[in-house]
Amino acid sequence: MRTGVRVGIDVGKARIGVSRSDAHAMLATPVETVPRAATGDADIRRILQIAAELDPIEIVVGLPLALSGSRTASTEDAVNFATQLATASTIPVRLVDERLSTVSANSALRTSGRKQKGSRGIVDQIAAVIILQHALDAERGSTVPPGSLISTNEGSQE
Repeated sequence: MRTGVRVGIDVGKARIGVSRSDAHAMLATPVETVPRAATGDADIRRILQIAAELDPIEIVVGLPLALSGSRTASTEDAVNFATQLATASTIPVRLVDERLSTVSANSALRTSGRKQKGSRGIVDQIAAVIILQHALDAERGSTVPPGSLISTNEGSQE
């Protein structure tokens, strides 16, 4: 298992959940909810500011696939966002399967007694925690980095 902080990202249409791991890559925790920029790159800049403070070995972006495994419009949005992050930074960016992370985040909120209304920003952070924790657990189980690395040369996946 590689050591070092990772940053987890849950890309949404309105908000982006951000999480982080500890240096031993054992536990993911929430960091912040970043508003999604309608135009410009304020969201990318804010995430890179957070990353600069945390000095991660990589950024893990959730890849929202349909339950069948097929790609959707949200999949393409996440890939485009991850590619922008990879292009704007020297930090490696990985895409990992995030099916049902938001559903799991909403379920965790309900279980804790929080109402969904007024918890939208928290849901995004919890989804980012779930995505990152899944990636950490997958790597610990296989010793292989999870998902696929974004190639900044062509802006494509490896």
